[in-house]
Amino acid sequence: MEAADNFWVSLFSKRYFRIGTLIAIAVISFLMHFNHFSKELISIHVWRQTQTQSNIVNFYEEDMNILNPRRNDRGNGDGIFRMEFPLMQWLVACSYHIFGNSVLITRIIMFLTGLLSVLGMYYLLKNIFNQESAALLGAWAFNFSPCFYYYTINPLPDNMALCCAIWGLSFFFLWYQNKKVSKLILSGLFLSIAALCKLPFILYFIVPIIFLAQNIFKNGVTRSLWLQGIAVFSWGIFPLAWYAVVIPQWHGNSIVSGMLDNQDSIWSLIDYLHHNLISTLPELLLNYGSLPFFIAGFYFLYQKKSYRDEKFLMLLGLSTMVLIYFLFELNAIQKIHDYYLFPFFPLLFMLVAYGGYQLLCSKQSYIQYFSVFLLLILPITCYLRMQYRWDLNEPGFNPDWLIYKNELREIAPKNTLVVAGNDNSHFIMFYYIDKKGWGFQENNLTPAQLSSMISLGAEYLYTDSADMVSQNSLTQYIDKLLLERGSVRVYRLKKAI
Repeated sequence: MEAADNFWVSLFSKRYFRIGTLIAIAVISFLMHFNHFSKELISIHVWRQTQTQSNIVNFYEEDMNILNPRRNDRGNGDGIFRMEFPLMQWLVACSYHIFGNSVLITRIIMFLTGLLSVLGMYYLLKNIFNQESAALLGAWAFNFSPCFYYYTINPLPDNMALCCAIWGLSFFFLWYQNKKVSKLILSGLFLSIAALCKLPFILYFIVPIIFLAQNIFKNGVTRSLWLQGIAVFSWGIFPLAWYAVVIPQWHGNSIVSGMLDNQDSIWSLIDYLHHNLISTLPELLLNYGSLPFFIAGFYFLYQKKSYRDEKFLMLLGLSTMVLIYFLFELNAIQKIHDYYLFPFFPLLFMLVAYGGYQLLCSKQSYIQYFSVFLLLILPITCYLRMQYRWDLNEPGFNPDWLIYKNELREIAPKNTLVVAGNDNSHFIMFYYIDKKGWGFQENNLTPAQLSSMISLGAEYLYTDSADMVSQNSLTQYIDKLLLERGSVRVYRLKKAI
């Protein structure tokens, strides 16, 4: 793309303005998150946050072997539960040995990871478009994606996976320009780490695959192509080996089966598609302020015949693979799992950057001013859309576990085994009481089950069900009510005979 000769594009191209804007992104984002850094884990997908944070704490407290991520709902076992490769969790646990065990430290590291993602997006767009203005516009817009804004201080491995995927693509397109093999090696490394941290990002390898296929079609198989393939794909053995070992252990996981084990009606699936298209995409992934840029991106892609660029086929291939992934996982994504859509981010903001840049280049001054207006309101629309997600009065679970967290943790020794419910997630309660043991849900705890748990070492029962003990005939196993706070009761169990 060639820069248009107008004030705004000229301003965006100036070095001091670019550096100042990137600094402003970090400062504004910090200020927007400031009141939330000190908060406990709450809100949308708090179950996934508590699962990840428990992995982190268990690395720190029990075992720093990166191959052994542990969960709290473990009975009297070791709790080892391998899903994605826990690199992010392990690195945060390493920081705990320096700064101490704190959710604040986790949030700060996630925030810094988010800033690295924004910087990576800037360089990715610069390497694709060869235009500083488009890169700066895209990075700014990406930072104020409501979905990205929310998750960027929450403990999710998806944050690190996205960051590495963005940098992996960025290094690849930098290599595409200068052909320095070190950049191709770095691309393969970062793409492999992204796939290790979150399996769907393995789809990003389609970009170098298409590049090599294009060149084989043109020139046949050459020594140079062999070396390029080795440089970028050799790292891929690590995610392939990890998931080959752990996926067979994922019993009943809907992510693996996807649409192959779909239980939803066709009307439900259509409803999911409709919701993601008219709500999740413009409202959460893009930001309504970025939506005009996104639409303009499609228009200018056709109008300027940018699809003739050699890079377009690689990006089209990636878009196709990510769309296939979305459709395959649609019954799992439904209307709520927006963080499953992280692989869309680089592609979405390529279009936003391209469309926004072309609008800035317009010869119509009112279009230029409208575009600048949209850019300026992005932080505001992002903030307004997501602030409710940090409401301590609606944490996404029974608030009594949050309100009385300290008392619930202190009433029983830390290393004792407990029974806890009702908790459909099997992560939230155990995180808040900071204990290990057996979880149950929907009052599904029988006398025989509780007796077995006691014989295996359970000493306390935590529950927020008012009548479960009497209704389930568990009284015979209760020694004493130790604590009652709000809806939560803590019982000491009788010792096994």
